[in-house]
Amino acid sequence: MDERWRQLADVLVHYSTEVRSGQRVMIAMGETETEPLVRAVYEAAVRAGAHVQVQFLSEALRHSLLHFGTPAQIGWVPEIEAHGMTWADVYLGLRGAAPLDQHADIPADRLALNQQSQGKVSALRWEQTRWCLTRVPNEHLACEAETDLPTLLDMYFAACLLDWPSVAQDWQSLARRLEAGSELRVVGRGTDLRFRVAGRKWCVGDGRINMPDGEIFTAPVTATVNGEMAFEFPGVLGGRLVHDIRLAWEDGQLTAADSRTNQDYLRAILAVDPGAQRIGEFGFGVNPQIDRFCRDILLDEKFGGTVHIALGRAYAECGGDNASAIHWDLVKDLRHEGCVYLDGREVFTGGRFVC
Repeated sequence: MDERWRQLADVLVHYSTEVRSGQRVMIAMGETETEPLVRAVYEAAVRAGAHVQVQFLSEALRHSLLHFGTPAQIGWVPEIEAHGMTWADVYLGLRGAAPLDQHADIPADRLALNQQSQGKVSALRWEQTRWCLTRVPNEHLACEAETDLPTLLDMYFAACLLDWPSVAQDWQSLARRLEAGSELRVVGRGTDLRFRVAGRKWCVGDGRINMPDGEIFTAPVTATVNGEMAFEFPGVLGGRLVHDIRLAWEDGQLTAADSRTNQDYLRAILAVDPGAQRIGEFGFGVNPQIDRFCRDILLDEKFGGTVHIALGRAYAECGGDNASAIHWDLVKDLRHEGCVYLDGREVFTGGRFVC
């Protein structure tokens, strides 16, 4: 085994989730290629004295459900999986990658219905467990990232094996500066978006809920969101790509939603519930080792030099109150064009903080 899998397992078990003797740990193994990390994490958790359970998840199995299932089956919330969120003290989602066109033959309404049921499981995970997710690179992900697997693995391990206490301290300092402001304005290609953040907390993704991590994020005051935002990178949700998304809001209410591809899917997701049309999160990507768009949000929202919003569910720890079964992150590139202002003062330009 590549020794870096054991190094990463040690970070996940002892730093990210702080597994203790006697605790219950659920490992969600997504796709067979994740086996080296699953084995390393299992061993580390057992050595820590935990009671460990492994479940297997697969997009190929999900496709069978989407293709053959009735609406009742597709919209069913998996009971054992949901129970695992209340059983476990710690949840570790070790997710592989599947071809993004795997569900290309599935109608948008069926995929959106299943995404809603999966979102309910995710909400339970957020509420009931200490959790950490990672996307384990494989050939499918390397293809989407337009590189070879060894190069992608090198980037992945470099981004995961940072000196987390040190970078967390730097990012916490930036978060405190952002908390001193009241209004944020994002300007860029096809974008001029304003919203208030007064009274909200800026949280730091420091390797405890995602791996690799590296974001500074908050929850906008919903009713103050005004303007429009366009995205250079495609939105990815449920294995479907939505290119050239353009969204607009007035006093927090969505007034326009267009895309070049899969517009029926975009609108189906927005129609899942009222909260899906609102912005639940705004964040900066700050991981210096992630240097390419991979068409996978667990990596892409950490891409240094970018910002992102999430449609739907807000993080309560930021002070957000928008509720939804959906949490869909969309990434905007600000490395070459655009900037972010805090109370009229430029704080982020050229993909870097200047505050």
